Amino acid sequence: MSTLLSVQDLRVDYTASGGTVRAVDGVSLEVHPGQVTALVGESGSGKSSVAQAVIGLLAGNGAVTGGRVELRGRDLLELSQRELRAVRGRRIGLVPQDPGNSLNPVATVGASVAEGLRIHGSRDRRAERARVLDLLERVGIDDPARRAGQYPHELSGGMRQRVLIAAAIALEPELIIADEPTSALDVTVQARVLDLLDDLRADTGSGMLLITHDLAVAAERADAVVVMRRGTVQEAGPTEEVLTRPRAEYTRALLADAPSLTRVVERVPAPTAEGPAARPLVQVDGLRREFRRRRAQPFVAVDDVSFSVARGTTHAIVGESGSGKTTTGRVLAGFGQPTAGSVRVGDVDVTALGSRPTSRAARAFRRTTQLVHQNPYASLDPRSSVGAIVAEPLRNFRIGDAAERRDRVAHQLEVVGLPADVVTRRPRELSGGQRQRVAIARALVLEPELVVLDEAVSALDVSVQAQVLRLLSRLQADLGLTYVFITHDLAVVRQVADTVSVLQRGRQVESGRVQDVFGDPQHACTRELLAAVPGTTRPGTVRRRLPAQQAGAQEAVSPPPVPRPLTQEARP
Repeated sequence: MSTLLSVQDLRVDYTASGGTVRAVDGVSLEVHPGQVTALVGESGSGKSSVAQAVIGLLAGNGAVTGGRVELRGRDLLELSQRELRAVRGRRIGLVPQDPGNSLNPVATVGASVAEGLRIHGSRDRRAERARVLDLLERVGIDDPARRAGQYPHELSGGMRQRVLIAAAIALEPELIIADEPTSALDVTVQARVLDLLDDLRADTGSGMLLITHDLAVAAERADAVVVMRRGTVQEAGPTEEVLTRPRAEYTRALLADAPSLTRVVERVPAPTAEGPAARPLVQVDGLRREFRRRRAQPFVAVDDVSFSVARGTTHAIVGESGSGKTTTGRVLAGFGQPTAGSVRVGDVDVTALGSRPTSRAARAFRRTTQLVHQNPYASLDPRSSVGAIVAEPLRNFRIGDAAERRDRVAHQLEVVGLPADVVTRRPRELSGGQRQRVAIARALVLEPELVVLDEAVSALDVSVQAQVLRLLSRLQADLGLTYVFITHDLAVVRQVADTVSVLQRGRQVESGRVQDVFGDPQHACTRELLAAVPGTTRPGTVRRRLPAQQAGAQEAVSPPPVPRPLTQEARP
């Protein structure tokens, strides 16, 4: 079989204040026409650096210091910048990970998708617009004519990601480099996007270098898998062989940490208290939340949602992007005024607090209920040290003097498993998993009763995700915390939640115990969400199953601790 992309003994170095750091050390891999090679590994393993080196888009302090990168036999490392610009877009398409930073905020969606067409010679504006609308429709964006005239901030994160994919495939390139292309998408949209990329490969014979931390996606979508750790290849080969008969201990650890719907997880039984303590901590009845729009009917984000959460348990809220999950969580945490219905947390009527957000009652409520956001990098002040970030709630509530706050911060960092020396670091110097632990520490420093976690682990690689989930489970058992867990990952829900609500277009279509809802789903939306989870079978699509060991005895064995890798965020 001919080789489309050949990477041979690639080495990439970054220049930092403390010297030179080798991020990629002797990596070799191949991508064949019409096939997918998945590059997997945890944050900081060098996956994205490999992709950036292939397409010539390394950071300013990065440089290729050895090896070859050949596209159909031609070494891309020998090309001039002008020659590389002719390759990008037309022969190699890139789907970047972060849509928030990758789309021009002052250009319309249509202009962003059309940019590649114009760079490579498009002059027919009518044909160009028709192509843009076709691409937006193909990636599953509703009303493409209207969306093409909107700006990135007017779209959800999932929709922005689909715009990036539309731009990457606009010229039907020979090679697609997809850098975590679906990490921010719910399972049904993820499946549609991956199906779209599969269809493109089938139609054009293009190959794909898929960078992902989701082993389930790699298992069912990739022909070959390359496992990286600390810049080196730990294991490589055909997908079936690597994921069913892994030779490297690190690969086995990744497989053990990968969430699965088939995994049987031992959970602490829900409390069975009597009297006042038996009342649910959270009670939501008939919640409705509308948003006003100029010259249009109000947008109904949440409509008639009801559920209760017992103390010390975890309730999950799941659904596609735009189903109302985050809106429900923000109302629950006191960051939105319901249009109708009632929300109670303990003895507090949260519904009444929205009209008096600065009242004494509202301030007291903030101590009992905390929100952990999806993106810790965006929610942590980049100018502040970790110590200052975690201490901020204590200062806001005037709790303790400076020495007492330092002691409490140190204790909280220890509780979430962070070393003492992170107290002086900035968020950019930490890995994604470490930043999420800082966000959790800040939420817990006030000793709340309820923690609302909004996609708190969705962007983390499997080993870090597993570490954070184990941390949350331990803290719940030790501190008696109650969680509302907002997520699009149903495999994670199976691991962490006692009860679940399924939302679709703002309405609750199913609710109950996780084992009941997942074991015998009554609504088509729930069945579709479950069927779309990687590692399950969907009609009409050939998808590989996860290795049998995921559901077997090996899962009961905790993997060896994985040392913290050098992360790109830590590099200047």
